[in-house]
Amino acid sequence: MKQKITLKHIARELEVSISTVSKALKNSEEISADTKEKVQAFAKLYNYKPNNIAVSLKNKRTKNIGVVIPDIVHHFFTTVFRGIEKYANEQGYNVIICVSDESFDKEVINMEMLNNGSIDGFIMSLSAETQQKDDITHLKQVVEQGIPLVLFDRVTDDLDCDKVILNDKEIAYQATIKLLDEGRKRIALATTESYFNVSEKRAEGYKQALKEHNIEVDDNLILVLPYDDIQEKMIHKFFDEVEVDAILSVNEIFAIQCMEVAKKRGLKIPEDISFIGFTDGLLSRYSNPTLTVVAQHGVQMGEIAAKMLIDRVESEISGDEDETYRTETVQATIIDRESTKN
Repeated sequence: MKQKITLKHIARELEVSISTVSKALKNSEEISADTKEKVQAFAKLYNYKPNNIAVSLKNKRTKNIGVVIPDIVHHFFTTVFRGIEKYANEQGYNVIICVSDESFDKEVINMEMLNNGSIDGFIMSLSAETQQKDDITHLKQVVEQGIPLVLFDRVTDDLDCDKVILNDKEIAYQATIKLLDEGRKRIALATTESYFNVSEKRAEGYKQALKEHNIEVDDNLILVLPYDDIQEKMIHKFFDEVEVDAILSVNEIFAIQCMEVAKKRGLKIPEDISFIGFTDGLLSRYSNPTLTVVAQHGVQMGEIAAKMLIDRVESEISGDEDETYRTETVQATIIDRESTKN
């Protein structure tokens, strides 16, 4: 099956900008006759058909941004959305939000629904099922149509677009070092399945810290929990089978669940066992004891994502397009609370 030719393909082959190709195909007087002839001949040779949605977006700015997040319950995603909305509104843009509920199908439906000429671009974080399936065909189609896309937090290396990520490996390493500095020897990791790219990065940081302290990584100390359910029985079983004196959790929900089980088993926090979780949410601040956390600075991440998208939209409208995509890294920080020895 022949690959569908897009404006980007033509621009790349002829070594001109996408804007030049678009204007040449419309016989714009801004483009030289030689360039127009070359572009139009190439388009005819490869049977190029313009995408009506992409053309609409190029020619008419809607001042709307589509945002697709995996979950509205997790504090992190709500703070990212808050940052997106704050920056977008300041720039005169409206934000339309959809929730994929960690579903691949819902993610695709949400993007198809928004991708009808009603938005100028997308900001999104991949759903669990999208990462599990490793299927980003719907995202590639959006990019090929020339619609700006910014991925945040849960991203993929298999797509050329702007991205905003957290220093997941580095901050997990620092959190593990903090527990080691307390004198903890049996540090467990409460995590998700490895297809979550952020969880995998955090696991890498955890393992690196242990190895540097000559502590062998024990797979029995890695507790893999489902992202979509409360698994108190699994956590009790884990405590039955292994002895731990600290737990690093890839999110605050897992950390709070593990703390509650530890308390039910008569363990004192932080005297007997310490806990650190990712995300500085309400659960962390009002748990008993309060939870030491990795603050992911979701508002900052959202503001950066919104700026990257709006800059991309504005540059495409002005014809000053940049084919170089950027990845911005937000630096997480550790907030000490009662669940660790400070």
